[in-house]
Amino acid sequence: MARLRAAGCVFAEDEARILIDAADDEIGLEQLVVRRVAGEPLEYIVGGTEFGGLMIAVAPGVFVPRQRSLLLVETVIDVAGPTARILDLCCGSAALAAVVADRLPDATVAAADIDPIAVACAELNLAGRGQVYRGDLFSPLPSALRGALDVVVCNAPYVPTAAIATMPPEARDHERRATLDGGEDGLDLLRRVAVAAPHWLSRPGHLVMEIGDSQVDSATTIFSDAGFTPTIRTDRERGAIAVVGSVD
Repeated sequence: MARLRAAGCVFAEDEARILIDAADDEIGLEQLVVRRVAGEPLEYIVGGTEFGGLMIAVAPGVFVPRQRSLLLVETVIDVAGPTARILDLCCGSAALAAVVADRLPDATVAAADIDPIAVACAELNLAGRGQVYRGDLFSPLPSALRGALDVVVCNAPYVPTAAIATMPPEARDHERRATLDGGEDGLDLLRRVAVAAPHWLSRPGHLVMEIGDSQVDSATTIFSDAGFTPTIRTDRERGAIAVVGSVD
């Protein structure tokens, strides 16, 4: 614990306990501690993380679910009916889809991502509870889903390119840049998703995306221009903001 704290781990006591539980013996524990002190994300070292009451498998390079993104899950639960068709787009490990499927057992849940390693994690996390597709945004989805999705939830990269250098080294040095970099203003993927989503949503339908505090006005305008009625949801305790677009 002292070594972790000296390395800058804020939750050194909790992390020490997790590493002890993950190690087979003292030699294995030493190897895990060395990796963590060197800055490797704890989630990659132990192969997963807790999110929304579930253990989510996460492989090296795959975006690590942030606790603030539980706002997206809660928003989906609020706007979706119990038997809704829900897509987790840019799903990464499909943490959002897995928790939504757990909390809405009668819903039909799917996930999609372009990265093969992320898709492999998503298939583990959604096993028996939803279909996972690999491809760019909506492109891999079957045509039967066009106009049939009740909710699309998407935690697309939204960090402005210039801000990547200011992120914690755990993120900028270990997570794939494509999972973080949202372009000059951080909203490149949000624009693409907002334009395409209305063709895949039923009526009424909803698009839910995470954004940063400085992006509220721009995201609201983008959603409006794409034909959505936008609203903003905030969770100050988690430091989370979501833009919700509705179409009737």
